[in-house]
Amino acid sequence: MDGRTKNMNDWKEIAHVITEPSENVLEELKFIKPTPVQAACIPLLLNYKDVAAEAVTGSGKTIAFLIPVFELLIKRESPWKTNEIGAVIVSPTRELAQQIFAVTQVFLKHFSTLTASLYIGGKLSKKDCHDLGFGNIVIGTPGRLEAMLERKDGSTGPEMARCVKSLEILVLDEADRLLDMGFEASINTILSFIPKQRRTGLFSATQTDEVEKLIRAGLRNPVRVTIKEKSNIKHENPESNTIQKTPATLNNYYMIVKPEEKLNQLVQFIQTYRKQKIMLFVGTCASVDYFSKILPGLVKTQVYCIHGKMKNRQKVVSRFTSQGGGVMVCTDVMARGIDIAGIHWVIQLDPPTSATVFVHRCGRTARMGHAGSAVVFLLPHEETFVQFIEVVQKVPLHRMEPLTVDGGSVQKVQTMALNDRAVFEKGMRAFVSFVQAYAKHEISHIFKLKTLDFGALATGFGLIKFPKMPETKGLSLSNFYEVPIEVSEIKYVDKAMEKRRQEQLQTEVSNHAHRKQKATKAWSENKEHKDRKRKRKEIKDMKRKQIRREDITEDDIQAIDEDFKMIKKLKQKKISQEDFDREFISSDEEETKTEKNCHH
Repeated sequence: MDGRTKNMNDWKEIAHVITEPSENVLEELKFIKPTPVQAACIPLLLNYKDVAAEAVTGSGKTIAFLIPVFELLIKRESPWKTNEIGAVIVSPTRELAQQIFAVTQVFLKHFSTLTASLYIGGKLSKKDCHDLGFGNIVIGTPGRLEAMLERKDGSTGPEMARCVKSLEILVLDEADRLLDMGFEASINTILSFIPKQRRTGLFSATQTDEVEKLIRAGLRNPVRVTIKEKSNIKHENPESNTIQKTPATLNNYYMIVKPEEKLNQLVQFIQTYRKQKIMLFVGTCASVDYFSKILPGLVKTQVYCIHGKMKNRQKVVSRFTSQGGGVMVCTDVMARGIDIAGIHWVIQLDPPTSATVFVHRCGRTARMGHAGSAVVFLLPHEETFVQFIEVVQKVPLHRMEPLTVDGGSVQKVQTMALNDRAVFEKGMRAFVSFVQAYAKHEISHIFKLKTLDFGALATGFGLIKFPKMPETKGLSLSNFYEVPIEVSEIKYVDKAMEKRRQEQLQTEVSNHAHRKQKATKAWSENKEHKDRKRKRKEIKDMKRKQIRREDITEDDIQAIDEDFKMIKKLKQKKISQEDFDREFISSDEEETKTEKNCHH
């Protein structure tokens, strides 16, 4: 269920408005208190205007385009046929597409004449090609929709390119995210297939240059809607106080922590709010794997994890949504558009890659007028990020003092690593991926790799060994103390994994012994090597002395030419070493036989 409305009754009221529309739908919507973006966009789309809307995250954009979608479709005089597509909604991620589809299903309970279908993932399976059928409302990710529109394989089932001829409305949700994720080519393909006589709604939390290009390419004389939050920051210029990119009900904090204390502070923070729902954002997939592995042994709450390389992410989201508390460790794949009801805290453990990512992460809480809080952990040299966010995004950040901790979390994680190779390896990969991501940070004037204290940072990760990596070559690691243990002695707790590791070790030892045994025979003692070396020496000597052509016979000249040709072929890899050796050895043997015959 989408968290952008307060409860189930709101859905029924909205559905009632569509079922029995009045002359002024907006007047009816006042009964359920539409949000500003809904109040602005719904009448425009119903009056057949193209709309480019920018509104802060959590402002109710899904309802702002779903009501016009249903209203426009049910207003058509002739009923919609099976597989006739009247609306296409494009979403950047599977999770958001599934969320929009779930909301659509609630509306469909009141309309027996309309259907909806969901298509996510980029590839088209064989089953899809034979059994493909479409709803009147199609919701999907760009790659999958592009694949279906381009399908012309002659298989059974309708072709989507033909089914969109009567399209009434196209919706591009989270348009800035669509372009950030590299879907520009897919969007252009989709636009090339659908009718130009249509309504288009483009919804975004931020307006970028790429979004502006998309507006010019896909919308005709659009009405621009910008919904802004009043900022709590006091500026000398009164006009500056009206712009803010996060909801007014969101409390934003920052905490300055030393790198070696980062893990201790995180654990203490989660323990303090363990009965509430927390989203923990980290920078890489490897960090998600690591922290989701160690946190269950450090905090007394349920831990979930999601990143872009995982399958069945929706099941994890559903389990987390159904719980009253817990921690969701995730990458920025969960930073956009996803609604999970009841998020109390958003923790940004790793710095966001950009100012807009910071805003979208925070926007997972304080949605639809509810209160929420977010905190970003910053290292001492990163404190200027606070002023950067205030200037660029007009978001006020309030300082939160570090919590009182016992300092034992790092030692516990090191013990985990000593007892389980999986923890040891995940920690190493997480640290390396963090450093590599930090080196490529977009806000490089604040997040500088050379300012990191790698030794203290590795301690804060709970590592027992420092990984070898080019970024730290030649640097002093005085603040890191390795645990004196042979890495090969660390075993997996998982018996199957440990068995495979032992088998691999035995294979490596066997291969090493075989290579060593094969190399025991000195190459200099090899007969073929001696023959080849002697022959090459003779050729070089003849060339060095510059033997005159009249001093040798035509047969000698021809033999020398052939020898040079063979050497050239070998260098150009036109013949193998074996063929080369065989040719010279056979020539030597013939010469030896000739000499013996002449002697006799």
